[in-house]
Amino acid sequence: MAKVLMPLAQGFEEIEALTVVDILRRAEIEIVIAGLLPGPVVGAHAISIIPDTTIDAVHADYFDMIVLPGGQPGTDNLNADPRIHALLKEFAAKEKLICAICAAAIVLAAADLLHGKKVTCYPSYVDRLGGGIYENSPVVSDGTIITSQGAGTAIHFGLELTARLAGRSTSDKISKAMLVMS
Repeated sequence: MAKVLMPLAQGFEEIEALTVVDILRRAEIEIVIAGLLPGPVVGAHAISIIPDTTIDAVHADYFDMIVLPGGQPGTDNLNADPRIHALLKEFAAKEKLICAICAAAIVLAAADLLHGKKVTCYPSYVDRLGGGIYENSPVVSDGTIITSQGAGTAIHFGLELTARLAGRSTSDKISKAMLVMS
């Protein structure tokens, strides 16, 4: 079974994080939420989440994919943490899937992972993509990099991640059960 890591920082966008977690778990994909610090993590809209573990307790070898939710100041908090950059570089070196939604694409850029890659992000972050080639689409995949635009695209992002890990038929089945409109 595929295994996914989602680091959470204070100020994350709840819709982006929880939608992805929900969809992947519907697909019976294990997703581990790791806080930067022990204890609850409070999102941008004051919703508290109790992570499964901390970032210090995880290892890239154990996962097939990493997913960074956006939101502010959550994105800036992820970007300021050298452990996140180290994990991203390790995932990249092992050619594992690296995913970001909304502003979190700038964390991938700061880790020097986007140069020459087709990507998307929240529109106000287009100028911070570190050589990434912006596409104005809800979800963009380029090799091992998958990005999405924001809270309104979170369902499509979660379904695309599911398709990559469990196949398009599983993703389509979940989409149909959730009554997702194209």
